[in-house]
Amino acid sequence: MNLAVWVERHGRLQPYGPALADGERVHADWRTFAARTAGAGRGLRDTFGLAPGDRVAIVMRNRPEYLEALFAIWHAGLVAVPVNSRLHRDEIAYIVEHSGSAVVVTDVEHGDDVESLVGTVGSLQAAVIAPGERWDRLTATAPAKLADRQAHDPAWLFYTSGTTGRPKGATLTNRNLIMASLSYFADIDHVTAQDSILHAAPLSHGSGLYGLPHIARGAVTVVPHSGGVDGEEIAALLQRWPGMSFFAAPTMIKRLAGDRAITDADLSNLKTIIYGGAPMYLTGLEEALTIFGPRLAQIYGQGETPMTITALSKADHADRDHPRWRERLQSVGIARTDVEVRVVDDDDRELPLGEIGEVVVRGDVVMAGYWNQPDATAEALRGGWLHTGDVGSFDTDGYLTLRDRSKDLIISGGMNIYPREVEEELLRHPGVRAAAVIGRPDSEWGEAVVAFIVAAEGVAAPGVEDLDRTCLESIARFKRPKEYRFVETLPTNNYGKVLKRELRDQLRTEGSEADPT
Repeated sequence: MNLAVWVERHGRLQPYGPALADGERVHADWRTFAARTAGAGRGLRDTFGLAPGDRVAIVMRNRPEYLEALFAIWHAGLVAVPVNSRLHRDEIAYIVEHSGSAVVVTDVEHGDDVESLVGTVGSLQAAVIAPGERWDRLTATAPAKLADRQAHDPAWLFYTSGTTGRPKGATLTNRNLIMASLSYFADIDHVTAQDSILHAAPLSHGSGLYGLPHIARGAVTVVPHSGGVDGEEIAALLQRWPGMSFFAAPTMIKRLAGDRAITDADLSNLKTIIYGGAPMYLTGLEEALTIFGPRLAQIYGQGETPMTITALSKADHADRDHPRWRERLQSVGIARTDVEVRVVDDDDRELPLGEIGEVVVRGDVVMAGYWNQPDATAEALRGGWLHTGDVGSFDTDGYLTLRDRSKDLIISGGMNIYPREVEEELLRHPGVRAAAVIGRPDSEWGEAVVAFIVAAEGVAAPGVEDLDRTCLESIARFKRPKEYRFVETLPTNNYGKVLKRELRDQLRTEGSEADPT
């Protein structure tokens, strides 16, 4: 099945109903959305000589054209490679090259960076700026017939920092995305054409995935004109678009719950806030429930199994009379309808309830594998189960609580940061002999990046601005450390491996001493 059939179908069912909105303004009805995606699909294929299965990347901030590009790619039978628009140019270049993307659809904000890659990175032959004259020509092309795609064909390469080195492209097939969408209907919400989905979080990640079930049912896709989280804007959009749902990182929910524009707003049109991607601390969650009421649902998933491992439902959030209500609020809920979830030991043997081990999952929503990385695929999917790298335990009722991450991934503001890439940049500085990067709990961002630095001998110790400058030469701003700590040595084991747990314990102890409550 080709996912673009959803747009084509609603182009016939409700041709004049709103499909895409730029803030309060209708950008396209379903007939127009269907025509533009079908035209752009043919335009991409014919103009650049693309064939089904070829990759097209999207590098742009949230805007209605993002959805046009995504479904045009699928209409033509191509594979979408959504890229986080906040990444550094070199990081974008790596994803474009690794995926073998032939074309990038981008916006004017990223046009210079992307166009500089054409002809120099991999097989990239063109950059198309949307909105723009070239994009308008593509969308005005005579529509093509919907390309025939099979369930096992790749549809979305989801590049995630994962847990080792460079980003890996989780290959999400048509079956994966369809199952994730159906699971949303089964476990989270019923969606109708009278509802709406707001994209305040990046379309390249969770928000874009949660948009799929809404497009499948013909709901309105709303992109805030600001492209981000603005309390006054969201309050106004709630008055314009009924049945509104949106995905948010915990930091976004915390910000909105403290925004006077939201607390004073009429929330009757707010249907559901789906949150995930980072820990939601109990105090912040209870405050959010006070503001938003029983509209919160938590989903635990990964790029390798989109939107789907476990869920803590709206009913769970609202069940204050349950004797373990607060305990459940600190869990990530129960296994989703379309997957099996287990907790296993180091030998992949299932552990009894209450015992802590690695979380593994299998089902039709689990990725086909990592793009062009067979060894990493075999390791992640060994025994037919996706090994998440997360550590947790089930209680007697089947609620899963995550205890820690077995790897070192940092999640700050809902964005994945792998310490090694930050460490490698810091070690380029001549004044740095050794570096270890970890995350510490942060009330605003979920986690903040902290770098422990051992200064090189015989040279002046680098300053904070100098270290920042070194990082920003090659990595995105959100990845740079929020704090640098200079130490004489780093704790290591007998094999010389840095013991990051000791560094975390040090920060945790300092935090406890500062706040004994």
